[in-house]
This record gives sequence, structure tokens and C-alpha cells, in this order.
Amino acid sequence: MPQRKEGSTTMAYFYCNFRDEDKQNCRNLLLSILSQLCAQSKLCCDMLARSYLVHDNGTQNPSDRTLTKWLTEALSLLTQSPIYLIIDAVDECPNNSGMPTAREEVLELVKDLVGMGHPNLHICVTSRPEIDIQTILEPLTPLRVSLHHQTGQKEDIIDYITAVVSSDTKMRRWREEDRNLVIETLSKRADGM
Repeated sequence: MPQRKEGSTTMAYFYCNFRDEDKQNCRNLLLSILSQLCAQSKLCCDMLARSYLVHDNGTQNPSDRTLTKWLTEALSLLTQSPIYLIIDAVDECPNNSGMPTAREEVLELVKDLVGMGHPNLHICVTSRPEIDIQTILEPLTPLRVSLHHQTGQKEDIIDYITAVVSSDTKMRRWREEDRNLVIETLSKRADGM
């Protein structure tokens, strides 16, 4: 991505993917967002280049705390334009091992970023409505949108499952009531996702 003119909108996106361990932790989220910010801003790129030199031209790995500090510094350089950070599918970060867990670290980062009070920073976090995630995120914002139980969401799920069942050559040979049972059961168990 070429660097944009300073003062234009900046966006960085990270998808937490349960199929890819590299997409399930705060460190890689920080590295990804920093690299995206550098690709869009010469100021951020210059700041990170100086930080790279301090770490022996990259031979020393910075700590997660240092990466977080660099991110806050990079964001503070981008004061003239809107910044959009999108962290998609936080629920796909593991929450079963570690102290803190990978999910807790990502949520703590979000909390810290919101706490910066950066006037141009807009953060969008998507997730299933897991209780630990709601507990952290709900107090951070007055704006929350839930698509989890929306009629359109449920209809899309039913349409998708119906299309898969109807197009699968093996399933097409099943009795109609069995196909309907599969569609009904999977639609209910999808629980909006």
C-alpha cells in the first residue's frame, strides 16, 4: 500500500482468525497495525525506523509493551485526520490458557487505546457476544451495535445453509425431511453466527 498524503484518512485492520495462531495474539495485532500505519504515513514510518535502529537494526525483538508504546506514539503523530482501527473477531482469540490470555491482552490493548482519548481515533471491534468481551467493551463506549439476533442475520444464515444443502450432491439424495431437519438444526445452533 503506498503512503498516503499526510492529513488523509488512515485505516488499519486486523482479523483474529481461529485457524491461524499468528492471528490470535496481541503481539501480531500490534505488528500488523504498526506496519499498516507506516505504509500510510511517512511520520509513522520515520518514527518506527528510529525505533528499529534503537533495537540494533531489528536484531533485538521489542517487547509487547514497547510495541504498544510505539503504537500510541504513531497514533499521536496522526492528529490531523481520522484514524480507523478495525479489530475483527476478537472472540477467536483463545481465552483458555495463559496469564493473561491472548484474548485478555487484546482487550486490554483496546481499553488502553480508548483510554488515550485521541480525538480522531475510531475503533471498531467485532465479536460474538462473549461475556468476558462484553464486560470489557461495554463500559468503553456508548455506541454498540449487535447483529447477533437480527432477523436479517438469521435469514442470511438460513439462506446459506439451504444453498449448501441444496447444492451438495450427496445431500440432494437425502429425503426432503432429512434435509429440512439439517437446515432447521444448523440454523438454530448457529445462534446468529
